[in-house]
Amino acid sequence: MGQHVLIVEDEVKLATLLKDYLVQSGFDVDLIHDGSEVEGWLAQHQTNLVLLDLMLPGKGGVEICKDIRKHSQLPVIMVTAKVDEIDRLLGLELGADDYICKPFSPREVVARAKAVLRRSEGGEKVADKGLILDIDTYKATIHGKDLQLTAVEFQLLKVLSDQPGRIFSRSVLVDKIYSDGRVVSDRTIDSHIKKLRKKISAQLPDVELIHSLYAVGYKFEWQQGQS
Repeated sequence: MGQHVLIVEDEVKLATLLKDYLVQSGFDVDLIHDGSEVEGWLAQHQTNLVLLDLMLPGKGGVEICKDIRKHSQLPVIMVTAKVDEIDRLLGLELGADDYICKPFSPREVVARAKAVLRRSEGGEKVADKGLILDIDTYKATIHGKDLQLTAVEFQLLKVLSDQPGRIFSRSVLVDKIYSDGRVVSDRTIDSHIKKLRKKISAQLPDVELIHSLYAVGYKFEWQQGQS
């Protein structure tokens, strides 16, 4: 069996079209058209990715994404007709791994799904001074405490920590994190970094790991005290 995608979309024709494209690409797919059914479905089934519409009957995508993030780092791609930048950042800050705006090509959705799943796969552990990055599970721990990172946050931490001291510009980070070549603003990277630093600080309040260099970018470096 292939990897599984759960499509949560109330537009039945669109959901069916997306399912057809994903199935043709080797995915197993289930459809849900009412947001209130998602929690029960996830409690009884396994999936590799949720394709989640923002506006749904029963329960909205924002609430569903919040609920998922309370207990899981399951990859989530949010889909919406809203194109305002604030809405984009809201979706990402809720813990969504990606964001697609309608109208879109079904092929684009398939490409995005594959990209997110690639970022959530792997088979190695990287350990450094109590920080462990498990590529198999996309789980990052510091001294045994789970940082509860999203897939994008994990990938950012992995890229930065792989080369301590190297300064990465935002454009380079965009290229490494979003391999499909889409246009992603600096604000999106800054938003992810802000949340990542906050999660690290909650476990290591006296250590600064990710440093910002004004108008240049970011670097990873163990340093006592705040920079």
